[in-house]
Amino acid sequence: MRKLIKRFLGFTSDKSFIYLIEITEVIVSKLLALLMLIVIFACLADLAIFIFQEILSPEVSGFSQTLFKTFGLFLNVLIALEILENITGYLKKHVLQVELVIVTSLIAIARKIIILDLKVTEGLEIIGLGFAILALSISYFIIRSSNSKKED
Repeated sequence: MRKLIKRFLGFTSDKSFIYLIEITEVIVSKLLALLMLIVIFACLADLAIFIFQEILSPEVSGFSQTLFKTFGLFLNVLIALEILENITGYLKKHVLQVELVIVTSLIAIARKIIILDLKVTEGLEIIGLGFAILALSISYFIIRSSNSKKED
């Protein structure tokens, strides 16, 4: 009985608890990576179906609309790949790479701007996107310059 109590108290120590948290983080990260692979393949399938439909039966709605939608679907795949890179980078180093997160955010905003329909978009939303790009660009510049100083 004493051994059982001693063993239980050993599991409640800070070291054991931190170890349990680390294992949980790794399991969750691996699950996220697997789910992101499913998302990437779904995005690729959606892109392929859209391209084949547009090639085989082009509509008269206009080439530019089709082109913008195609670019949006391509960028969806790139964003999913960047998120997967964030997850795998975390699994390798156990550190969230802020620079990569900012680049992913910039790609997401670029996607939003590319597929933006200016006829239905309000000016305030465009201004907000502009401020988001400015803030992320400044953040990227700061992170990038601090990383280059560390490497020197």
